[in-house]
Amino acid sequence: MLRRVSSPSMLNQVAYGLNFVKAVSTEVLNPADAGILSKARSPAINFVLGGPGVGKGTQCTRIAEIYGFRHLSVGDLLRKEISSNSEYGDMILETITKGKIVSSEVTVKLLKSAIESGENDRFLIDGFPRSEENRVAYEQIIGIEPEVVLFFDCNEEEMMKRVLHRNQGRVDDNIDTTKERLRVFEAYSLPVIRYYSQKGKLHKINAIGTEDEIFERLRPIFAT
Repeated sequence: MLRRVSSPSMLNQVAYGLNFVKAVSTEVLNPADAGILSKARSPAINFVLGGPGVGKGTQCTRIAEIYGFRHLSVGDLLRKEISSNSEYGDMILETITKGKIVSSEVTVKLLKSAIESGENDRFLIDGFPRSEENRVAYEQIIGIEPEVVLFFDCNEEEMMKRVLHRNQGRVDDNIDTTKERLRVFEAYSLPVIRYYSQKGKLHKINAIGTEDEIFERLRPIFAT
């Protein structure tokens, strides 16, 4: 059963972001080269949202292994692009080091390439869309409606503790960057969460507890 997220009082903080999206949606990204749409494929797309340290990657790995999905972490795609010394690498590194959101054009291009390159057509896309601009760009370039959107709900104190203790060597795993990432998540992801809630696609997951406890909350969504 789908559970909808209530509208927090934060709405007035993100109104300016919605005005920006109106401008973006009319001028960026032409789907003329939308290779996915031109092929005889119909990938099943599922989005996974939540703040830093909320446990998205851990749970996506388990879901993928048990239910046969391909797990695509947008954060990992961006970090791979940095290490490959591509034309976007320096820009991506600078952006994520500041805790900001990488340009939608770059992010969706990497995501599209990853979807097209795999044989498995069932995807869990972890950490996307992070903003309304991301969502609009995705719809213009890829255009495949997500079947399920997971939202891992966790308080800021717990997320901060998890990020600072996971010791994975990420350039953005420090106090200042994590605080900025939390601010950006709250400001830009709320409209995305509301959008998919209104479409009846959002599953809100309590992300407090052990890995096993959280996974048991997810199991009924994918068991069918």
